[in-house]
Amino acid sequence: MSHASHRTGKGNNRGQSRKPVRILLAEDHIGFRTCIKASLEEVEGWIVVGEVGDGIELLELLDDCLPDLIILDITMPRLSGLEAARRIKSTHPQVKVLILTMHNDQNYLAEALAAGVEGFLVKEGADRELAGAVAHILKGGVYITPLMATPE
Repeated sequence: MSHASHRTGKGNNRGQSRKPVRILLAEDHIGFRTCIKASLEEVEGWIVVGEVGDGIELLELLDDCLPDLIILDITMPRLSGLEAARRIKSTHPQVKVLILTMHNDQNYLAEALAAGVEGFLVKEGADRELAGAVAHILKGGVYITPLMATPE
């Protein structure tokens, strides 16, 4: 028997045939993290399996949560989001990473892409872009916020 279709999830469109998308949030501002969680959980089939406030907690929780996607802030205590992304991509390359940051900065974008992340979203556009960015990444794409097109 072949298991080649394992990656796509296609082939069976009945009811609950797809397993839920597991999302881990790494954001040190609890209020913002709560809003992001609520927004994500409005989408059918997406569940937030963990929340952390710093990069060290993220790495410690990673194996327990087994996320499909991590939404990761850059500026966090104890370990930056960019360093956490590098470590995640070296140990868990199958896990998708979306950077969600206040930094509308080309240098951060370049560093994030070099770390291997699949997305870069600026917080000021999160309310409009988050669900679309996550969906695009889950389909195998790379998402970069249009807000990065206007350098400061």
